[in-house]
Amino acid sequence: MKYYIIAGEASGDLHGSNLMKALLQKDANANIRFWGGDLMRKAGGTLVKHYKEMAFMGFLEVLMNLGTIAKAIKFCKADIQKFQPDIIIFIDYSGFNLRIAKWAKEHGFKTNYYISPQIWASREGRISDIKRDIDAMHVILPFEKEFYEKKHNYPVNFVGHPLIDAIENRTTVDGYKFRSDNNLDAEKPIIALLPGSRKQEVQKMLTLMLSVVKDFTAYQFVIAGAPSLDHDFYEPFLKNPNVSFVTNKTYDLLSISHAALVTSGTATLETAIFKVPQVVCYKANWLSYQIAKRIITLEYISLVNLIMKKEVVKELIQNDLTTTNIRTELKNILEGPARTAQIQAYDELEKKLGGRGASVKAAELIVKNAEF
Repeated sequence: MKYYIIAGEASGDLHGSNLMKALLQKDANANIRFWGGDLMRKAGGTLVKHYKEMAFMGFLEVLMNLGTIAKAIKFCKADIQKFQPDIIIFIDYSGFNLRIAKWAKEHGFKTNYYISPQIWASREGRISDIKRDIDAMHVILPFEKEFYEKKHNYPVNFVGHPLIDAIENRTTVDGYKFRSDNNLDAEKPIIALLPGSRKQEVQKMLTLMLSVVKDFTAYQFVIAGAPSLDHDFYEPFLKNPNVSFVTNKTYDLLSISHAALVTSGTATLETAIFKVPQVVCYKANWLSYQIAKRIITLEYISLVNLIMKKEVVKELIQNDLTTTNIRTELKNILEGPARTAQIQAYDELEKKLGGRGASVKAAELIVKNAEF
């Protein structure tokens, strides 16, 4: 059968690649065409457009690139028409995907969504669009099933979180070799910096994260470079001898880290699964934040706290994200009761995520939906 997958970010590329591997196991004749990234390209199929071309962050950046987005939507519709897939699979990336889903449903294509748009965070009214345009929704967060089914009377499939498989299936890293290969200090404990994957957020986050380096000379700070950004982009941030850089090796880095400063998003959950105590950092441009503050109704911004329904990790948001506060909260998780409490809460969090096999479960449901 023919599958058309649309993922628009680094996290979507990761989850899309694992879904593709599962689809190819379940359907030996699978013909997959997709929007995604390098991980999906390695999994097989035909890459139509790389997510790097569509990586716009925040309301202001989206507004400034409306022309590019409109051209991409037009191109996507034409490409789907030409390919004539048996089913279209949307992965997160709601602003783009829900527009394509409306058109796809009107033109008779089967539509499945894997990894729900975060309508539980903002613009809940889009549930009417989802009910109209999406034939089946496969969710990965435990509270999403209750949100859709109890609050909106829309049945969904909770398949578990694919990060569990992605992390457990990775090759175990040799910490000594990793340090040697990446010119890291052999003795100093590591504080990992995960500043995001888009230029605007990385520039903002790294400037603030690195402002505390001088206060923690017994540790070494290591920046986790995003695969979507070139090494040259990070050069200005590597002037301090106690700051190092690795690219496209975030999981290996987390596996040997003592603590982390993490920009909100999927990375907060990845850090938790690796049992690394963290401080969550987030700061948008003023206009984007003012808009978001008025439409996002969540008590927390990190997935860790949202799933646990309490503050497990400290969140420093917008004006609270200062050098002083970063220094204080980082000290708290380097040793002592706050560190122990986070690690214990992570064990409970992992149980809530539903165990292994998310990608396989989702693939089985998608193949079945494509057949009928």
